[in-house]
Amino acid sequence: MRARGFTLIELVITVAIVGLLATAAFPLAQMASRRAKEQDLRLALREIRGALDRYKTSADEGHVVLEVGQTGYPPSLETLVDGVEDAKDPEAARIYFLRRLPRNPFFPDPAAEPAETWGLRSYASPPDDPQPGEDVFDVYPLTSGSGLNGVPYRDW
Repeated sequence: MRARGFTLIELVITVAIVGLLATAAFPLAQMASRRAKEQDLRLALREIRGALDRYKTSADEGHVVLEVGQTGYPPSLETLVDGVEDAKDPEAARIYFLRRLPRNPFFPDPAAEPAETWGLRSYASPPDDPQPGEDVFDVYPLTSGSGLNGVPYRDW
């Protein structure tokens, strides 16, 4: 084998090939990043909705004290993290439904509190026009745009 230096033409061709590969790889990297964020969004929604269901079940079973007219859903997302006293426990231990409130990974302001990244729907609110109210029946992402599946994030 004989070592030799690159000619100018070989160098230009090499740089062109590397540039071409980089332009092909960039959209793939963007797609992978978006797919990962969408997976995080699905996980966060599943986690919050599961906690809302556990709170409702606890209220139906008498572990959460309800006043007349309350639906059994938590008054805020923070209640899921802060917990409530177990009405059936003689020592009044707290029941916690979430360790922490997950953020919406698509929310544009990284300084916003996690609760501010979600839209709230109360039990009395219609499904096609979610509005906050006295309780939290469901959450939706406060994010414009659609997922890779074509469904708007707000409808997830």
